[in-house]
Amino acid sequence: MSQTLPKNVHVSRHPCLRVKLSQLRSGKASSRETNDLVHEIATIIGCEAFADNISVAPGEKNTTPLGYEYTTSSITPDKIALVPILRSGLGMVNAVHHLGLFREPTTLEPVEYYNNLPFQPNSTGVNSAAAKLAIIIDPVVATGSTASAAIQTLREWGVERILFLCILGSHAGLIKAAGEWEEGVQVWTGAVDEQVDMKGMIQPGLGDIGDRLFSAGGRTSVS
Repeated sequence: MSQTLPKNVHVSRHPCLRVKLSQLRSGKASSRETNDLVHEIATIIGCEAFADNISVAPGEKNTTPLGYEYTTSSITPDKIALVPILRSGLGMVNAVHHLGLFREPTTLEPVEYYNNLPFQPNSTGVNSAAAKLAIIIDPVVATGSTASAAIQTLREWGVERILFLCILGSHAGLIKAAGEWEEGVQVWTGAVDEQVDMKGMIQPGLGDIGDRLFSAGGRTSVS
C-alpha cells in the first residue's frame, strides 16, 4: 500500500471472513446469497470490534432452570446506538436509528435525505438522548465522503465514541473516514482494496452492494 493506515483503522485477519468476502465479490452471487454473506461478515467484524470496545458489568441476580442462583451480566456502556447508513447498511443489521445518505452522481459528495436521531435537550442544552457509543454500519467505504458525513452528524448529535464497521474499504476512503474525528472514531473493516474508479466504485470491490442486496429479481450489479 502507498500509505500506512491510521492507528484507528483495524483490518480483520479472520480466515472465515476472508473466505466469505471472496464469495461476496463474485458477480454470480444471488441477492439472497449476497444478503446472507453480508450478514455473516458483519457478525464477524462486529464481534471483533465489540471485544475491544465493550465491557461486561455484573447485573441482577437470577436463577437457572434448576433453581441455582447466579449473577447476570450486562454490557457497558449501556447506551449504544446502532446506526446503519441507508440503504445498504440495513443488510448488516436491524437497527433503531437510521441515517439516509446518498452520493451525488456527478460530484460524489454525500447528501443527507433522512435522519431519525432523537434530540432531547436538558437544562444546559446538551442532548440527553444521544448515545455514549454509536456504531455506524455501511458495507463499503469507497471515497470516504459518506462515512465522514455520517461521523460528523453523530458527533454533532452528541455521542462520545463511534465505531464504524464496514465490510470493505478503499485505502484512501478509510484514511479519510478515520481522520474525520481521530480521537473519537475507530474504523473496523473486513478488507482493504487500493483503487477507486472515476465513478467512485472500489476496484475490484463488491459492485453496487445496495443494488445487490435489494434487487427483487436477484440481479447483481458489478463494476
